[in-house]
Amino acid sequence: MEGLTGSEIAGFVVGALLLGATVAAPRVDGFIASSQRRSLGMCKRCGDLRIVACPQCKGVGSVRKAGMLNLSMLDDLYESLGAEAKTDNLVPCTKCRSRGRLLCPECSKTR
Repeated sequence: MEGLTGSEIAGFVVGALLLGATVAAPRVDGFIASSQRRSLGMCKRCGDLRIVACPQCKGVGSVRKAGMLNLSMLDDLYESLGAEAKTDNLVPCTKCRSRGRLLCPECSKTR
């Protein structure tokens, strides 16, 4: 650490802050959206749509078949960077029965 200059250390700190902000952004966005829906008197989870995306398949309707070495997170990263999606190891989602959506748990228990 003796050979680092002040600007290099500042660069590392700024990089760490940007990485932290990138990781936290979806949660912050979800929190803000939920509070806005609540202030408008809507369901805080679905916004009175009465359906939510399936948490297992993320609204797609199919999930990757788990093999010996499950590298689905790596495949998801490649797809998010623009690579073509692999469809050879996809199976229908059992939680939502391939629909990709479920009834909102907040709305369905009150209505």
